Amino acid sequence: MIGNMLEWYDFSIYGFFAIQIGATFFNSNDRVSQALAAFGVFAMGFLTRPIGSIIVGYIGDRHGRTTALTISIVGMAVSTVGMGLLPGYQTIGVAAPILLTLLRMLQGLAVGGEASIAGVFMIEQAPKGRRALSGAIGGVGNGLGIQAGSLTALALAGSMSPEDLADWGWRIPFLLGLVVGVAGFLIRRALRDMPEHTADSAGTPIVVLLKDHLGLLFRIAGLACFTAIGFQAAFIYIADWLQTVDGIAPQHAFKINSMSMLAITPVSLFFGWLADHVGRKNLLLAGAAIGVVGSVPFFMLMQNNSTAMIYLGQAGFVLAIGIQFGVLQALMVEATPLAIRCTALAIGNNIAWSILGGTTPLVATWLVYRTSDERSPAYLIAGAAAITFVSLLLTRDNFKKELRKVRMAGT
Repeated sequence: MIGNMLEWYDFSIYGFFAIQIGATFFNSNDRVSQALAAFGVFAMGFLTRPIGSIIVGYIGDRHGRTTALTISIVGMAVSTVGMGLLPGYQTIGVAAPILLTLLRMLQGLAVGGEASIAGVFMIEQAPKGRRALSGAIGGVGNGLGIQAGSLTALALAGSMSPEDLADWGWRIPFLLGLVVGVAGFLIRRALRDMPEHTADSAGTPIVVLLKDHLGLLFRIAGLACFTAIGFQAAFIYIADWLQTVDGIAPQHAFKINSMSMLAITPVSLFFGWLADHVGRKNLLLAGAAIGVVGSVPFFMLMQNNSTAMIYLGQAGFVLAIGIQFGVLQALMVEATPLAIRCTALAIGNNIAWSILGGTTPLVATWLVYRTSDERSPAYLIAGAAAITFVSLLLTRDNFKKELRKVRMAGT
């Protein structure tokens, strides 16, 4: 969990300081152009994540989970500290944005398989009857890392002038990546003596996956579809939606958003614990069903000036998506063959999170603009939940079986 938290702190702080980064590394006096350029580089981190999932997934399947996780966090630390030390456009000219882009791409490569393989490791090492809860604990680190990045940005913005923040203050969180990297390396190095669940295989994991288990890959992406799109729309994009539709002040919108994101943690932990007693599939089906039938009503509740109603609408998404966060990782690990487990989960999850989830805020904004329907993002979430619901119906619940004896669904 701590490793995931450190990793996602590194990956998220770029987004919080995109305006200052744009002013430092791009040659333009237009702040909008600078911000767009900075967010373009930000997107490169998501575009390289699928490639990273292949590389890190291969290492995890063939050389061990701890090796993959250690390499991942070191790569994150090196790229993050590099951004903090990189001279700006005024110093090294066009080399500045080029090097910034390369470092952001390295971040994406490093984080590509991080969350999935960390989940695989924790679930494989979990005590009997605690696999789903262990997966939920690991997943909590992702949200806490994003929250840590947000709080760091808030602390810096409140303790220095905008000029100092733009000049040098934004570099502080990136330089803290050195501390993050050393701490993460030591944490993961201490795990090197843990038993590994790798398997001998004559083929390369990505080749075996694409040749023999393509249906499994698409099913994993479908299982993660609701989580990826729902989280991005209901907890990332929603801050902008509340300001635009309800006219809520930015500070208040971010407060509502932050409280809702924090609430997911206890919900996901509870359902992870519950899934170890009653199984995974029915809980996940219930969560996806809530997403299908509840998304529009939840947006209707948030479409007013009542803070209580907004929180109630957000609570519906906290419940539906919190179930997925708490239970889904265990179901995926238990349904995937050992020899390709890291590769399959890393690539499948990245299809959902990088391609679908990464474009969700843009698509949601476009839908509202094109349709003039302020509830249109709810339809997007409901559609994603429906895809996950169907994928769940096609997936066997193996929660009572030993992981090393997992069989493919339908066999």
